[in-house]
Amino acid sequence: MSHALTGPVRVIGTGLLGTSIGLGLTRAGFEVQLSDASPNNERLAHELRAGIPIAQTSAAPSLVVVCVPPDVTAAVIAEQLELWPEALVTDVASVKLQPLEQLRERGSDLSRYLGGHPMAGRETGGPLSARADLFIGRPWVITPHGGEREGAMETVRALAELLGSNTVTLDARAHDESVALISHTPQIVSSLLAARLVDDEHNAAALAGQGLRDVTRIAASDDNLWVQILAANGPRVAPILRALEQDISEVAAALEQLEADGSRLLVAERMRRGAEGVQRIPGKHGGRRQFATVTVLVEDRPGQLAKLFADIEHSNINLEDLRMDHSQGAEVGLVEVSVLPEARATLTEALEAQGWRIAQ
Repeated sequence: MSHALTGPVRVIGTGLLGTSIGLGLTRAGFEVQLSDASPNNERLAHELRAGIPIAQTSAAPSLVVVCVPPDVTAAVIAEQLELWPEALVTDVASVKLQPLEQLRERGSDLSRYLGGHPMAGRETGGPLSARADLFIGRPWVITPHGGEREGAMETVRALAELLGSNTVTLDARAHDESVALISHTPQIVSSLLAARLVDDEHNAAALAGQGLRDVTRIAASDDNLWVQILAANGPRVAPILRALEQDISEVAAALEQLEADGSRLLVAERMRRGAEGVQRIPGKHGGRRQFATVTVLVEDRPGQLAKLFADIEHSNINLEDLRMDHSQGAEVGLVEVSVLPEARATLTEALEAQGWRIAQ
């Protein structure tokens, strides 16, 4: 562990991220001071052993981590910079350019501020959703602005790495443009598609498979928080939505006139380009290698998943990824096991020999 991070660490905001940070730091032996505008959230985080309330300590923090909603991030950072003239202040807001510009307008001491954004979260917020391992294996973006004091990068990097994250360095504008594409636009698309289910007259959702669940999973996220995020990053999200709007319009027009020359080709090209885009998403260990899938039918009764994992282990084939779905109207689950393509046939044969049913 790097010695660039010293305590005490003050966490402002004890929602999902703040409490998770507190849990991780406390587990690592740091003194964590908790503060939240909601006395209930602060108390819950304390009872979860994420740290101690600020009322119970007078020690000056060496690092302040601001974990509050985007619309008040800059104000809280400015306040903490004034309260603790020796402390470094960082934050975890999912937008970086707006708070930085607001701090500049306020005339805040930017030498003691360095922004960050852990690319981790859950569909549910609040301290009760927090986990000490929330950040393990996830990117933590650090956004230097060029005026931070010596050692600031090392301290924030040490914080992220202690919590299990891999650090990435981007400037604030590049960060916001990146999350607009890979986080903010997907949230809107997911929410809009899920909203179509509200007027589902035929109860088609009852037939839903993994595809619909995959696309709409994040639609359950906190709408109030997302309005704030999108309000802060709207100028970078809107052009992506406009381009997507054009793509959808062109595909819709082609589907309305499938017998017209070029219509089927246009649809096929859009689908192929989507497959190419998926290949750019890093997989296991950051690689982009494609895996093969073996779908196993698993009875819905205790011990079956454990047995499946044991049988996969005995086959001496490495499990690359896994997801599970349920068959509508049947007491059986569909477990999709991802392995290297060259191992697919061997795994299928080994599982069938153990009595598993494989969906071909």
